[in-house]
Amino acid sequence: MTEVKQVLQQQMSTAWALLDYHVQQWRDDDLFWEPAPSHWTMHQVEGGWAPDFAEVEPTPVPAPTIAWLTWHIGWWWTTALAHLERTDIPAREDIGWPGTCASITEWLGNIHQAWRTGLAATDRLDDESAFPWPAGSGHTVADMCAWVNIELTKNAAEIGQLLILRHARHRPAHRSPR
Repeated sequence: MTEVKQVLQQQMSTAWALLDYHVQQWRDDDLFWEPAPSHWTMHQVEGGWAPDFAEVEPTPVPAPTIAWLTWHIGWWWTTALAHLERTDIPAREDIGWPGTCASITEWLGNIHQAWRTGLAATDRLDDESAFPWPAGSGHTVADMCAWVNIELTKNAAEIGQLLILRHARHRPAHRSPR
């Protein structure tokens, strides 16, 4: 179990470094940039923010904004952490989104630290996991932890791609010498 835990921790460090690389470049006005007419974002509502969401993903899937992606990371990671620590699973509607780059960075940093602490302390890697799969699927807590690493990497890449596309629209074209 120790070797598996070390691999999971190293993968998390790599995924987190990728996200952190993009976080160092973002600005508040990047959060709500709409990459396509059909997109998911966050909406200010009384008492905070609410995400665009559908129980069944539409086809085609709307392009997410960075705002939506950061909420999404906070939602699934908070849920995975609750499963890891065997605490109450928060409702999607109860996942608050902070709304600015600085506060999002702090929020996700706190979840990251809690995850690292929980992973270091767990002795349940071989136990069955009911997240993100249904109960009885045969997946373990170690599988869930590996999924967290993959999902964070995927979301970091999506944020990076959105930043590249947005910022490329405002820079002169760069041509490589032939």
